[in-house]
Amino acid sequence: NTSCAPVFVQRAGIAAIEGGEAVIERTRARFRAARDYLVERLRGIPGIEVAIPQGAMYAFFKVDGVHDSLALCKHLVGDTGLGLAPGIAFGPEGEGFVRWCFAASEERLAEGIDRLRRGLATFPRHA
Repeated sequence: NTSCAPVFVQRAGIAAIEGGEAVIERTRARFRAARDYLVERLRGIPGIEVAIPQGAMYAFFKVDGVHDSLALCKHLVGDTGLGLAPGIAFGPEGEGFVRWCFAASEERLAEGIDRLRRGLATFPRHA
């Protein structure tokens, strides 16, 4: 049982109402640029299909020939240090897909793309 929101949450609400629009717009612009960069780079990798996400800060992309997204993600983190979420974690329809959070700098995303390329080169895929 709670009787009200804590004071720090109430103050955050006031700050959001009084000056949040500018912060929100800057954040949206930053995420939009990161999204566009990541999608473009992913589309440059053979065997990857990705649609432009319309919301949130995640790209959900299909990797041709991958039928075990959990195995792929374990391989990526173990071999390259790239942590992505397996599509199967979002239900059976997500199998063969991978989710990438793009709330990061372009430099980190570029490094991640390099790691993904290295990891895919050594992961056994079946068509």
